[in-house]
Amino acid sequence: MTDSPALLSAAELLDLYARGDLSPIEATQAALDRIEELDGPINAFCLVDREGALAAAAESEARWRAGEPCGLIDGVPSTLKDVVWVKGWPMGWGSNANPDTTPCAEDAPSVARLREHGGVFLGKTTTPEYGWKGLTDSPKTGITRNPWNTEKTTGGSSGGAAAAAALGMGALHIGTDGGGSIRIPAGFTGVVGHKPSYGRVPAFRVSKFGTLAHVGPIARTVEDAALMLTVIAKPDARDWYAGPFEDRDYRDGLENGVAGLRIAWCTDIGLGACDPEIAALFETAVAVLAEQGARVDRIDLDLSEAKEIFRVLWYAGAGRIVDSLPADSHHLIDPGLREIAAEGAGYSLGRYMDAIDARFAFGQRLKLLHRDYDLLATPTLPIPAFAAGQELADPETQERWPDWTPFSYPFNVTQQPAATVPCGLTSAGLPAGLQLVGPRHDDALVLRAIRAYEARNPARLPSAPVVS
Repeated sequence: MTDSPALLSAAELLDLYARGDLSPIEATQAALDRIEELDGPINAFCLVDREGALAAAAESEARWRAGEPCGLIDGVPSTLKDVVWVKGWPMGWGSNANPDTTPCAEDAPSVARLREHGGVFLGKTTTPEYGWKGLTDSPKTGITRNPWNTEKTTGGSSGGAAAAAALGMGALHIGTDGGGSIRIPAGFTGVVGHKPSYGRVPAFRVSKFGTLAHVGPIARTVEDAALMLTVIAKPDARDWYAGPFEDRDYRDGLENGVAGLRIAWCTDIGLGACDPEIAALFETAVAVLAEQGARVDRIDLDLSEAKEIFRVLWYAGAGRIVDSLPADSHHLIDPGLREIAAEGAGYSLGRYMDAIDARFAFGQRLKLLHRDYDLLATPTLPIPAFAAGQELADPETQERWPDWTPFSYPFNVTQQPAATVPCGLTSAGLPAGLQLVGPRHDDALVLRAIRAYEARNPARLPSAPVVS
């Protein structure tokens, strides 16, 4: 066991609470101390509620002493991304153009479930403006930096949540993922991120990016991600899109391994080349799955049609965001968001509906892939983290952020479950990630498979930010 409660998993914390060997107040204070000590060079938080967190922890401690914890995560320090409603806290959206600073009157479904199960809310984590890009920087909150090297990006848009997870500033973290926004920062920071099947985790209010946007967990371990999914996947009548409730604990069967599973893998899906060092780390990870009894086949897979589908749907959503803001505030918006919003607002109805039709065909093709394979494995990202504060890894060859994250957004188009687990470090000491993608609604299989890899290769995380 580590010396600091802040570096324990949620599962370890809960075990200690049950035995009376640790108090939720002690765990919460340790997490708050980590935030105060370490967040300066990282900038993972845009709101910290020390008083509220300690009060909630005291209530949790009383419940544990009485032998009556109120739920599955009672007393676990948690964070919430600044694009989800939290009762009593203002919604910032990472935006200077957002005119409403009124505290929210209700919790989003995922937040409500965490609260009902005793989660202790430390604060809100940073996001790019309205979560529009795969980086985490905004005119309002500045640049969020990578714990492994503060000159590098965390990725985004749940970059604050991933950085907080990596440094022990909370055990459980709500992220959202419209084009990779859970998996990109989890991959760049060396933690676990799971984008559930669309509708698995109820959402309210619905994202302006529509049915691309998923809500899911970021954590330091797969077990914690499964625990968190169990909590936040509970039903909520406010989400008309939500699928049928699956009454299960996602930790059940988590240790069943991958023996007998059929896993397809590739490092090129027709959307750009993969860095050789990242590819080598990924292929070593695939070999680990094979050693555990999975049948792994390298396949040729061209998913290049996803680029146009995603562009139309994403840019149109950006247009809706900017259109919803007062015209006299538009000059305050991140210039990149303004640019894609202007393009999206100009799309014809025909182009938009063509993208909807193409999405159907694309999703059908990926669904048919799973007749032959249980899972698809790819690198989480084709490159390691690059310089913080810039949208593009290579400005000479790339136009917008999706150009450097080809393995993430196609699976928002298809709404499949996809999760990332760290699979080693580059020679420069930056994390690489293994992504596993499953059939729609089979989140349990995806979590089980990434746990099988993690069991052989536990992640190691930085004890403090590496300041360059």
